[in-house]
Amino acid sequence: MGYGRSVKRMMKCLLCACDGQIGACCHSGCPGTMSPIGVRLYIQDRHVMMDNGLVQVTLSNPDGIVTGIRYNDIDNLLEGLNDESNRGYWDVVWNSPDGGKSGVFEVIKGTDFKVIKETDDQVEISFSRPWDPSLQGKLVPLNIDKRFILLRGCSGFYSYAIYEHVGSPEWPAFSIGETRIAFKLRKVDRFHYMAVADNRQRFMPLPDDRMPARCQRLAFAEAVFLSNPVEPELRGEVDDKYQYSCDNKDNKVHGWISMDPPVGFWQITPSDEFRSGGPVKQNLTSHVGPTTLAMFLSSHYAGDDLTPNFAQGEAWRKVFGPVFIYVNSVMPGEDPVALWDDAKIQMQHEVQSWPYSFPASEDFPSADQRGNVSGRLLVQDKYISDDHIPANGAYVGLAPPGEAGSWQRECKNYQFWAKSDDNGYFSINNIRVGDYNLYAWVPGFIGDYLYETPISITPGCNIDVDEIVYQPPRDGPTLWEIGIPDRTAAEFFVPEPNPKFINKLFVNHPDKFRQYGLWDRYSELYPKDDLVYVAGESNYSKDWFFAQVPRRKEDGSYQGTTWQIRFKLDSVNQGGTYKLRIAIASATLAEVQVRVNNPSTNRPLFTTGLIGRDNSIARHGIHGLYWLYIIDIQGNQLVQGDNTIYLGQPRNQSPFQGIMYDYIRLEAPPN
Repeated sequence: MGYGRSVKRMMKCLLCACDGQIGACCHSGCPGTMSPIGVRLYIQDRHVMMDNGLVQVTLSNPDGIVTGIRYNDIDNLLEGLNDESNRGYWDVVWNSPDGGKSGVFEVIKGTDFKVIKETDDQVEISFSRPWDPSLQGKLVPLNIDKRFILLRGCSGFYSYAIYEHVGSPEWPAFSIGETRIAFKLRKVDRFHYMAVADNRQRFMPLPDDRMPARCQRLAFAEAVFLSNPVEPELRGEVDDKYQYSCDNKDNKVHGWISMDPPVGFWQITPSDEFRSGGPVKQNLTSHVGPTTLAMFLSSHYAGDDLTPNFAQGEAWRKVFGPVFIYVNSVMPGEDPVALWDDAKIQMQHEVQSWPYSFPASEDFPSADQRGNVSGRLLVQDKYISDDHIPANGAYVGLAPPGEAGSWQRECKNYQFWAKSDDNGYFSINNIRVGDYNLYAWVPGFIGDYLYETPISITPGCNIDVDEIVYQPPRDGPTLWEIGIPDRTAAEFFVPEPNPKFINKLFVNHPDKFRQYGLWDRYSELYPKDDLVYVAGESNYSKDWFFAQVPRRKEDGSYQGTTWQIRFKLDSVNQGGTYKLRIAIASATLAEVQVRVNNPSTNRPLFTTGLIGRDNSIARHGIHGLYWLYIIDIQGNQLVQGDNTIYLGQPRNQSPFQGIMYDYIRLEAPPN
C-alpha cells in the first residue's frame, strides 16, 4: 500500500476519533474505526484498569505502576517477564546532605488510590504518596501525586505528577538528581526498531547483546562494543544510550516500532515548560531495553548546576507533565516505519492542544488562566551594521528572575520559550501566572540578553514589550574570529571515528559527533605537537578540532594541551586595550589558560579556573552549558607583525577533561 493511501487511512481514523472529543488525542492511531464505547474503569484489590475500547491500561493498586498496556490484540506492550514494578513507572534519584544519602534511586509508589474523574468521556485516577518525618532517609521528602488519564476515542493515555516540598521546618534539605517516567517494552518478540528523529532511527541491539558474553565494555559502562550480538549484522558496532540524546526543543516524540504485528509505542512531550535548563538542555530519549523515557529533571550534559537543591523547610510545588503515551498501527501490508510519520502528526496535534483542558488538578492551569508575551527583538552592533538588525531565529523566553543567562542553570520552576521569526518578532504563549524575567540569545551573536523590566503574568494577559534591543558584547572592530556563535562546536572539525568503534547509523550523518571515541582521535592527529591555527589562512571546519582534550601518551597517561592562534597585525595601538572574547560550548573539569606571545610565563594572562561538569565529550554531545569570557590584552603585549595567543588546557586526569569552544574573537581597541 502506498504512502498516499496510508495517509488517507490515517485521516479516516482521525475523523472518526474526533467526534465528541473533549481534549487532545484527536487522532485515534487505529487501523479501523474507533470503538463506540466510552471509557470504563475497573477496580480490583491489587490492580486498576482503564479501557476505552482502543487501549487498556492496567496499573498496580495502590502503587500506581503501569503493569500492562493492551492494544491491537497484543495482550501487553510492556515486558511481562519483568517484575510488575519494572514496566512503566515514575522514578526519582535524590540526595540527602544531612543523612549521607547520595544517588538514591527510588521508584515512586503510591499509598493511596483515588478516582478523580469518571465519565464516558474521561477517566482520571490518582496514586498519591504523602511524606512525613518518620520517613526521613527512607523516601524522597516529597508529597507526590501521580495522575493517569484516559480519554474516549484516544489511542493512548496521559500522565502527570504533582511534587511538593512543604514549607515547614520538619521537611529536610535534599536535592533531586533526576526524575522521569520509564517504560520497558517487550524485547524478544516485539519492539526492535527505534526512532528518535527523521535521521536517527534504526534496528537496535537487544538487551542481551549488552551482557558480558556478547559485548565488551568500553571507556564507561554505557558504551559497549558488540562482539557477539544475537543479530550478526550488528557485530562490531558500538551501542551507547547517550548517542540518542536530544535538545529539549527537539525532544517532542520518540519511541519504538514492532514490525509484526506493526505497532508503534511513542512518548510525546507537548511542552517544555516543566523541563529544566531551557530549550537547548539535552536529555535522554529512548535506548536499548527497549526503553522509552520522559525526562523532566536531569544533570545530563550540565552537571550539578542542573540539580535542584532544596533547603530545610523550603516550600516548592511543581507539576511535571502531562505527557502522552501514544500507540498506533497500520493496515497489513503497509510499511511499519510509516508509524513514525503518524506519531509526528500526533505530536503536532498534542503541541497545538497545549495547555490541555482536561486535567482535573487545580495545579494545572487551563489556557484562560495563563498569559502571553509578544514583541520584537533587534540587535545593535555598529561594527556590523549602522541599522538595527532583526534577531532572526532568536530564542526568547520567560524564566524565573535572575541575571542574564541564568535560565540555563534554572531547574526548580517553569520556563516558556519561543523562537523569533526572520524579522525578530516573537510570541510566547500560555505562560503560567507568576513573576518572570524575559531572556534571549541570538544565533550569530555572543552573550545573553536580559530585559530589565520584570514581567508579571496574570490570567488572560497579553503583554506587548514592543521593540527591544540587544547590544551584544562588543568594544571594537573584529581583527579575526574562529567559529560561529551558536553555542555548539558543530561547525568545527569532527574526525572520522576509529573504524573499529562505530555506530553505523552515524556514518555519513550530519551528527558525526555522536560516534564513540572521537576524543582519542586528537592524539592520533596530533601525536607530538598541538593544534596551530593561523588566522586568515586556516579553515575552522578543517583545522580546529571540535574539542580541546588531553593527549594520550605512550604509557597510557594523559598530558594537557596548548593550542596556538597565530595572527599578524599591521599596526598596534600600544596604549589601547584589545578584547579577546572566548565563548565556550562545553566544559568538563577543565581550564583554559590564556597567554600572549610567551607560552612559558609562570602566570597566564587569564584563566577560567576549573570549570564545568557537563561531560558532553564522553556523552557524544556537541555542547553542554554555555560560558563567555572577556580577556583584556593591553596593546604593549602585542607586536607589529606576528603574534600568538596560547590556549592551554592543563587538566589531564581523564580523557574527557576538555573544552568545546563555541566562538573566539579578537577585537581591536574602539575606533
